[in-house]
Amino acid sequence: MSLARQETLESIFSVDLGDATTTRHKVSPVESVYVTMRDGVRIALDVVRPTDEDVGTKHDTILVMTRYWRGIKGSSSNHYADLFVPKGYAVVVGDVRGTGASFGVWPHHRARAETLDFTEVMDWIVAQPWSTGQVVGYGLSYTANTADWMAERNHPALKGIVPRFADYDSYEDLLLPGGIPNLIMGRTWANKVKDFDRNIVALADGEHSPGVRPVAPADVDLDAAVRDHEQVPSVWEGFQQVTFKDDRPATWGGASMLDWSTQEAADWLDRSGTPTQNWASWFDAGTAQGAVRRFLRQSNPMNVFIGPWNHGGDIPYDPLLAADEVIPPTTPTQEANDIRFMNLCFKGQAVRELGKVLHYYTLGEGVWKSTRSWPPLATRYRWYLAGGFRLSSSPDASGVDSLQVDPALGDVASTRWTTNNDCGKVDYRDRRQLDAARLVYTSDPLTRDLEITGHPVIHLNITSTREDGAFFVYLEAVRPDGVSCYLTEGQLRALHRKVWAESPFSALGPQHSYLQRDAELLTPGEAAVLAFTLQPISARLPEGYRLRVSLAGSETTTFAHVPSDGEPPLLKFHRGTSGCYIDLPIIKP
Repeated sequence: MSLARQETLESIFSVDLGDATTTRHKVSPVESVYVTMRDGVRIALDVVRPTDEDVGTKHDTILVMTRYWRGIKGSSSNHYADLFVPKGYAVVVGDVRGTGASFGVWPHHRARAETLDFTEVMDWIVAQPWSTGQVVGYGLSYTANTADWMAERNHPALKGIVPRFADYDSYEDLLLPGGIPNLIMGRTWANKVKDFDRNIVALADGEHSPGVRPVAPADVDLDAAVRDHEQVPSVWEGFQQVTFKDDRPATWGGASMLDWSTQEAADWLDRSGTPTQNWASWFDAGTAQGAVRRFLRQSNPMNVFIGPWNHGGDIPYDPLLAADEVIPPTTPTQEANDIRFMNLCFKGQAVRELGKVLHYYTLGEGVWKSTRSWPPLATRYRWYLAGGFRLSSSPDASGVDSLQVDPALGDVASTRWTTNNDCGKVDYRDRRQLDAARLVYTSDPLTRDLEITGHPVIHLNITSTREDGAFFVYLEAVRPDGVSCYLTEGQLRALHRKVWAESPFSALGPQHSYLQRDAELLTPGEAAVLAFTLQPISARLPEGYRLRVSLAGSETTTFAHVPSDGEPPLLKFHRGTSGCYIDLPIIKP
């Protein structure tokens, strides 16, 4: 059942913020401590508390567990303390096992030893004389995922979590979307964080960072911790051995990506009943897809926000609005909303007041809408890839369009995938610049405004000269002046094309298991069907705009080439009644 289709920004983001906008407390100096885990590994924590209250005053605690250093050597605070301590909270920021100044090893994302530590860190917080015994987990990106795994621990002290721009399923949403290796994250990010673990970070000016904040004034313990970190290679070595979700690289100690997928832990998260406030973006890797899946899969109370931002939510992007138009909410407004949510959690009111609501921004229209069900009530309209590179509402005669894949061809360097690595801006610019390397199909001008909200679904009837390949599909909107604006995309490696009928997300469109048992190679020269969902989107196209679908067989700026060796494939896309088409979820006025 949907709520009102449109709400004012005040009703969504600014109602009853109360204490969230008031600064009252002074920030104490950072206190760094080691806390010893069950196996003797020591975890480095920073503690910052308000200083202007009685010694015996107890505080609710915000807990952040990061693998990007809890603080810089020589700095007096950290971002989280500066944000939350003035509001009266204690803030604890920790280096997860095997990173920063913590001891142990970090073999891969959220290894079981790392997530088990969260229970003992919360135990330690509860035992402190300044603690009320109540904790909310908070974080952005990697720390958003650690907040999710705090909830998996079902600790009685945990009253809520705020995962901002998390990866609900790291395989599909970030590292291998469609089963195609994302080299920006798999290689570039992995090697960068390995340097973090060696306490080496090069700065843009050629200098180096002072390094992570040590726990003691001397660096003796820090040097020993860094020696611990060297026991495992970069996680990139494992990624090079991953094709399927259930692959288990030796360098990961036999773990697979299923073992550290939040999506796979959904039942445990449900059992905890932890209230959740989740932020995502239409233009941040697959965080919007993950947010929708979280909303559908889990029963715990939650607010979900999907907006038009980069990774982190501080740079807005709406390609259908003029450059000078303001796109809310700003980061301070987001943070104020988070503080209000945390207040509800600490007061025990979140379960009663939240329910489950998904708030989403519609591109072009510039408004926020809310729903208690997804997808919103939409009608699927089919558009065929037709002769003359037209996008048509009806199929034409049978035929084929050929594309010789060139593995050297890529995309712009400011995409939904690159922002997840550096939190930089998203800017796809005019998509016509890539037309020479792709097959492009364009509709006639729209005769009325058209709202697309949900998951577009693509159906490709193809023939290839190779047994495997990467298929990229881009949905775009063409302005009356001819500029083509990116809306969303989807991709699929042919090996993974078998549709997973038992998927809990089949209502969104064709899903794929990405498991070894379901692998199906192409037979060169024989037709095959690839059906898959694109990343979700909400966009309103004005009358006079045109729809555009662009097809590619490579995107070397971000993704690995498939197949990795041999002659690049020659692809044929079939037209006609049983040919290629896209189904769009259209909201009727």
